[in-house]
Amino acid sequence: MAFWKRSESPQPERPAPAAAADDELFGEAFLAKLELLQVIARRLFRGKQRAERKTRKVGSGLEFADHREYSPGDDIRNLDWGVLMRLEQTLVRLYEEDEDLPIRIAVDISDSMSTSGGSKLRYAQQVAAALAYVGLANLDRVGLTCMSRKLHTTLPAVRGKGRIFRVFDFLRTAPRGGPTDMRAACGRLAAESTQPGLTVVLSDFYDLQGAFDGLNLLRFRKHEPVAIQVIDPREAHPELSGLRGDVTLLDVEGGDAREVTLSPAALRAYSDAHEKFCQALAASCRSRGIPYFRAETSVPFDELVLRMFRVGGLLR
Repeated sequence: MAFWKRSESPQPERPAPAAAADDELFGEAFLAKLELLQVIARRLFRGKQRAERKTRKVGSGLEFADHREYSPGDDIRNLDWGVLMRLEQTLVRLYEEDEDLPIRIAVDISDSMSTSGGSKLRYAQQVAAALAYVGLANLDRVGLTCMSRKLHTTLPAVRGKGRIFRVFDFLRTAPRGGPTDMRAACGRLAAESTQPGLTVVLSDFYDLQGAFDGLNLLRFRKHEPVAIQVIDPREAHPELSGLRGDVTLLDVEGGDAREVTLSPAALRAYSDAHEKFCQALAASCRSRGIPYFRAETSVPFDELVLRMFRVGGLLR
């Protein structure tokens, strides 16, 4: 049975444009939940220092790394006097320097994320904003990207809790649409993000081979990818939508349509195919050491984020 991205009625609706409901995405109730999340996260991570996610480079830190020949202009305080006295060589001591790694949050804004009235996209936006808020509150540098095959918009990394309103504006106003192409989208993300860091990808991943390739590409570029698969229960289990009888299934990105009769057996086969698809993605992530989280839109976003914090792999 072919796997289709969306079940539609005989008069299929196209992906919905940005709705007025977007203005309520980050309202007062949402902000209150964010503040509570941040308080709980602080308790979970108590005793851990800021910017614990670090990369090592040679610099002026405290931990010895190597020697090199002295050059005019070098700080003589870094000369290794012991070596000079024993071997009569002028060598400079090099030290490892800590540098905090950025957090990047990438949201899939392809057409398949806007089906069912845009519930998956709104959910992904709220999860992205919640993760950004906790990161900013912990004084991490946080950047965001909205991406599809055709569109790629980035908010450069910012720091400080007060910058969360820039995050809200970016997520609200970023253009959306286009086909899903995870390999191309992650390739552009890796190319523009030359410094390694934690990279969270929120998507329905309705491009399984592209998802494998894209997440692997991020790993190859020394990123630490995290996959959050956003699932609308009505897509995973179309019987919940009350679909029966003769309907038209439409691939909202490719435009292909197919007339089918939705019998109970056909609905079960579709649900089984969707579940196998999700399990294949999860198994591939586990085999590569990539944290994977299944995010059903029926679960409140703050419950999902807390579960991710408790499981580990995010904002350590």
